[in-house]
Amino acid sequence: MNTSFTEENYLKTIFKLSEQTSGNVSTNAIAEALQTKASSVTDMIKKLGEKNLLEHTRYQGVSLTTEGRTKALGIVRRHRLWEVFLVKKLGMGWDEVHDIAEQLEHTNSLKLYAELDKFLNYPKYDPHGDPIPDSSGNMLENSAQVLAELKPGSNWVVQGIADHNPEFLQYLDLIGLIPGAQIHISGKFEFDGSLRVRINGNDELVLSAVAAGNILVQNPAL
Repeated sequence: MNTSFTEENYLKTIFKLSEQTSGNVSTNAIAEALQTKASSVTDMIKKLGEKNLLEHTRYQGVSLTTEGRTKALGIVRRHRLWEVFLVKKLGMGWDEVHDIAEQLEHTNSLKLYAELDKFLNYPKYDPHGDPIPDSSGNMLENSAQVLAELKPGSNWVVQGIADHNPEFLQYLDLIGLIPGAQIHISGKFEFDGSLRVRINGNDELVLSAVAAGNILVQNPAL
């Protein structure tokens, strides 16, 4: 079944939002994520429902059908493979590649992505630490925790970044807080939730609650 660029963007967005919640995805959440009007979301939900790509329960939001989830995973796979290619092979910064991958992901060729995956040596994660689905739609389970929710005195490894805003990524580059970095939580300021941290054993710095809320980490023993 053919889908338009806009329909694919909706499917990918609904998939990502569904990963953050245990229930259906609300119309308002979709509108906010895509920065569009709720009325436009309603119209698209109707179109995608007619194509059997999602199910809509009135006042309860939407969920992807099996076919819709499969298509969404394919779009996510294409996007994340392109990000790896742009960073690893073209030397672009991780803060530069999202919008370009947004355009390239709509190129739909099974052979192209099989060859691209092979050329990149079958990467499991994109440059931001997000897992890449394989050709069958399987991807590694994300067991990461949010840095802002963790206690002082603990050690972690950065797995990924939730917010791909270029300015935020540039800031993380500057302080060395990238996937794979070792981070020690020295303390926490209770009045605003900001953290005192050491990154790769360097001098202590203060990380805002907003920044820490977008850093995903794993236990270094895993």
